[in-house]
Amino acid sequence: MDQNWIDALSPVDGRYRSAADPLRPILSEHGLIRERIRVEAEWFRFLVTEIPAFQALGVSSAVLERAAALAASPDADAARAVKHIELRINHDVKAVEYFVRDALAAAGATPRALELVHFGCTSEDINNVCYARLLQAARTTLLGAIDARLATLRTLAREYASLPMMARTHGQTASPTTLGKEFANVVARLERARRRFTAVEALGKWNGAVGNYNAHVAALPDLDWQALNTRFVTGLGLGHNAYTTQIEPHDWIGEYCDAVAAINVIVLDFCRDSWGYISLGYLRQRAVAGEVGSSTMPHKVNPIDFENAEGNLGVANALLRHFAEKLPVSRWQRDLTDSTVLRNLGVALAHTLIAWHALGRGLGKIEANPAKIAADLDAAWEVLAEAVQTVLRAHGIPNGYELLKEFTRGRPIDAAMLHELIGRLPLPEAARARLLALTPAAYVGLAAQLAARSGAPN
Repeated sequence: MDQNWIDALSPVDGRYRSAADPLRPILSEHGLIRERIRVEAEWFRFLVTEIPAFQALGVSSAVLERAAALAASPDADAARAVKHIELRINHDVKAVEYFVRDALAAAGATPRALELVHFGCTSEDINNVCYARLLQAARTTLLGAIDARLATLRTLAREYASLPMMARTHGQTASPTTLGKEFANVVARLERARRRFTAVEALGKWNGAVGNYNAHVAALPDLDWQALNTRFVTGLGLGHNAYTTQIEPHDWIGEYCDAVAAINVIVLDFCRDSWGYISLGYLRQRAVAGEVGSSTMPHKVNPIDFENAEGNLGVANALLRHFAEKLPVSRWQRDLTDSTVLRNLGVALAHTLIAWHALGRGLGKIEANPAKIAADLDAAWEVLAEAVQTVLRAHGIPNGYELLKEFTRGRPIDAAMLHELIGRLPLPEAARARLLALTPAAYVGLAAQLAARSGAPN
């Protein structure tokens, strides 16, 4: 086992490293540096191919090809080279600029052409579009994970669509449902939250030091910089934010984080319910060969995956809620408090991904325990009080609710007791017969139908 991670302070880079691996190339420092290189190179290409004054420089095909290569996929050692430059100058984005200049110079770029690297840019022009593109890529990874969980939940909803189960409101016995319907409820909630997450538009700004194109206009006043820079930002696959200070205000990142947190709340709620159903014995966990459940009690198969997910979701949401509230707030035209906060986006999303993977493991181990579910239903005939009092209401018989409340509240009821009561009620024979035929297991309404079409369009 590779234990090079054993000294990591953060579990996303230690114990849970493999679960967080899909996000590492995207949201690590390495990923951010490579994206900065791409954007700097893409801006250089845009200037020398789209603006007549710079087209006249006659940049060689070799330089254009090198710029295109940097924009597509920087060299494997590019990030480390940038970090070496940063150690010397103590500025992370300027180090990227110097790296790109050096790479283009090696390809034959003239000193005049090299001055177009980082032309008209503030560091935040580079950073904001980089983070936007990285968060788009992270969203693709996250959606793949949640879609896998949704697929499993839909399967469980349909598999157990018709399995009656005691419902519990306020922790007490309540009108029955089916196990599949409870899975279907989670599917519906997650699908809605997923749509909200995918609808968040990633925005970018490219308008200079305080958002007014000051330097651009000073250098080339006759150009339509608003149109040009809008075209550049949208060409990067982002929506364009025309009204900003030095920084893109991060409102959309707040929406993004809040949308992920909303998914996490639903997952956390489901994990706690699953834990409870395992505790009740309604769900069994398949034992994994060789796995230990307790250091002292050999019999145990603990719901550790649901617990692990719950813990990681709590950490993730503490960060995500902070991001949603903090990132849109910046003093005057810019302060630097967002910089260190943005660097933790990967931590929050990694804890999210770790939790969703743990949920997947938990779902893969559970199965229904029909005998236990049926035994609990058969011991709770009082849940049919709702049906009886509602039938009385339907036939205009007064005080049906009060009658059933007096008969059932706070005491156990069996089939014989309930049938004796039904036999004395002033109901038409057909209605009485329907009630006498009813059992707790049959009193599930449309739950089976709803569960069977889980995930289908409404």
